Amino acid sequence: GEGLNGASKMMDFLEEPIPGVGTYEDFNTIDWVREKSKDRDRHREIANKSKESTWALVQSVSDAFSGWLLMLLIGLMAGSLAGLIDISAHWMTDLKEGVCLSGFWFNHEHCCWTSNETTFIERDKCPQWRSWAELIVGQPDGAFAYIVNYLMYVIWALLFSFLAVSLVRSFAPYACGSGIPEIKTILSGFIIRGYLGKWTLVIKTITLVLAVSSGLSLGKEGPLVHVACCCGNILCHLFTKYSKNEAKRREVLSAAAAAGVSVAFGAPIGGVLFSLEEVGYYFPLKTLWRSFFAALVAAFTLRSINPFGNSRLVLFYVEFHAPWHLLELIPFIMLGIFGGLWGAFFIRTNIAWCHRRKTTKLGRYPVLEVLVVTAITAIVAFPNDYTRISTSELISELFNDCGLLDSSKLCDYINDNTTETTDDRAAGPNVYTAMWQLALALVFKVFITIITFGMKVPSGLFIPSLAVGAIAGRLLGIGMEQLAYYHHDWVIFKGWCSPGADCITPGLYAMVGAAACLGGVTRMTVSLVVIMFELTGGLEYIVPLMAAAMTSKWVADAIGREGIYDAHIRLNGYPFLEAKEEFTHKTLAMDVMRPRRNDPPLTVLTQDGLKVEDVETLINETTCSGFPVVVSRESQRLVGFVLKRDLIISIENARKRQDGVVSSSDIYFTEHIPPQPPSSPATLKLRKVMDLSPFTVTDHTAMEIVVDIFRKLGLRQCLVTHNGRLLGIITKKDILKHMAQVVNQDPDSILFN
Repeated sequence: GEGLNGASKMMDFLEEPIPGVGTYEDFNTIDWVREKSKDRDRHREIANKSKESTWALVQSVSDAFSGWLLMLLIGLMAGSLAGLIDISAHWMTDLKEGVCLSGFWFNHEHCCWTSNETTFIERDKCPQWRSWAELIVGQPDGAFAYIVNYLMYVIWALLFSFLAVSLVRSFAPYACGSGIPEIKTILSGFIIRGYLGKWTLVIKTITLVLAVSSGLSLGKEGPLVHVACCCGNILCHLFTKYSKNEAKRREVLSAAAAAGVSVAFGAPIGGVLFSLEEVGYYFPLKTLWRSFFAALVAAFTLRSINPFGNSRLVLFYVEFHAPWHLLELIPFIMLGIFGGLWGAFFIRTNIAWCHRRKTTKLGRYPVLEVLVVTAITAIVAFPNDYTRISTSELISELFNDCGLLDSSKLCDYINDNTTETTDDRAAGPNVYTAMWQLALALVFKVFITIITFGMKVPSGLFIPSLAVGAIAGRLLGIGMEQLAYYHHDWVIFKGWCSPGADCITPGLYAMVGAAACLGGVTRMTVSLVVIMFELTGGLEYIVPLMAAAMTSKWVADAIGREGIYDAHIRLNGYPFLEAKEEFTHKTLAMDVMRPRRNDPPLTVLTQDGLKVEDVETLINETTCSGFPVVVSRESQRLVGFVLKRDLIISIENARKRQDGVVSSSDIYFTEHIPPQPPSSPATLKLRKVMDLSPFTVTDHTAMEIVVDIFRKLGLRQCLVTHNGRLLGIITKKDILKHMAQVVNQDPDSILFN
């Protein structure tokens, strides 16, 4: 090239890579194909070098090992944070009722552990633990003491929720909600900068404790997945292999989501299956093994911290192992139907409420909304024993089977002095009181959860859904138990439920109901059943759980196809292509591509004959994210595709680093540059930033095939040709808009909203 006159002034661009080329802007979709090929090139280079020297071999081994090391760190960090959140939330929940005098940092249970005056019957009463009434007015009982306790309960709840919503609003707006819809969108290749950043992690961890302690009807499980993904994203920066490649980073985030569920429920295998079934988009086999390892480390870390002091990973471990009878499948399936109906009802009403929040004045006052909902929750919850305690403790009590020593109202059965076993017995007056209170708690939970989910505080959905199902299940279980006790001579009970036998376990009904309701809301099946039996340890109840989960999914799907997370993705207008949805409409690529019939022609670049100023004008005047490159405007034969961001960075870089590049410099996308006259300014060769193998389809390709290509390869855009000539372009947003239009929705809602 030196011999050509003036060609020495031309720098072949990108001989060494330019910082910034190949990166993405906020709210854009990544190019999976490009990211994967970048990683393959990097891998090939390392493999070739490793044969040359021992040091290169060591580097190659450390590169292969870095993925496992990263999983170890994610597991340790997620487990530690989950332990911290559990312990803090437990302590702050008890703070609403009283304080420990032997050390204010003890919660109620730990305070009475060390006491010598605790009796077995009144195990939660001890002189070291004082209620607020005892501290303020000096008496534990009576009307005035009740009012003081009531007031303190409401004041603490308001304080916690005010702190939570203020911190979220001031420091990390992305820390609100459950985070799972956004994580699903991010894993599908969308970029939301800051959503998994360090501020979000810090604020989400603190405000999650505050929100759970305030007594609002929300859980910490969904937000724990977000917290674990933040840990994964932050730790990725320690390894260039993951920080520089968006597709590799998403593999790590899939594994982090598994670790999040693992610590939320103490269910490592359930976590891996949840990540695979519910949040994962690109999930190769390698990611499955790494998810398994991350979930294992996270669960092990949480077990070492032992937040509940019972050597279990969860609050609601069950001990009963009574067999169930085949005829009980009928009430289990009824619970499945109830779960499906509640799930569909919850999704419809919650989405309507969230839509109202987005479109009316309600959305302008997030702090006031949180305070009003907290005040209503606290005022209504305090008088009822079952809503006053934290939701996790409520579920624990509902799952529990009544032993002879249980002091709970649900276990107030009339004992025959003849038997010393826990057989079916007649219910005492307290059981009926408890049933009334539970029925009221059920109505309250159903309606308050609808308004709570989606407020500007971290809020999970798993625990409230489990609670609704557990209450319904326990009520049905007690009903069945009493029916069997008083009518054991009926045909249905005759063969297996003789008098004095222990044949119906109300706690099992609560478990099955909880699984059914959670399945109805989230539409999980496999992962749900595995999470439920890891959660409770009830391995022999897999069949009832499967029957309920499947029934609830069928019933809920018959009413509305979307789970709660997909519904929130659609509400927020995230560009997410759902892999489970079928595309059944007979349209062709030319019906969806742009430009349409009456639109101006497609903006293209030619491979030669362009000046720097022409390209810069084009960049400033258009909003699209890239340009097809053609041989000439007349032939319209396709050469490749170049991204707008890469063009901007390359031109800026050339102006800084290369002499003689001015606005009148020529830009070439060709292999060889024609000889230049000596007086001409330096030319710019940008072939290296161009994608020479863009995906193309012909104008007569069926849209269902195009949608499949986009889903399976994770494309950003696809070019449409006719006899080799460029006709138009289809982007991911065009497909989403088309899909919305086909089902009579507003196509303009598909935009990051």
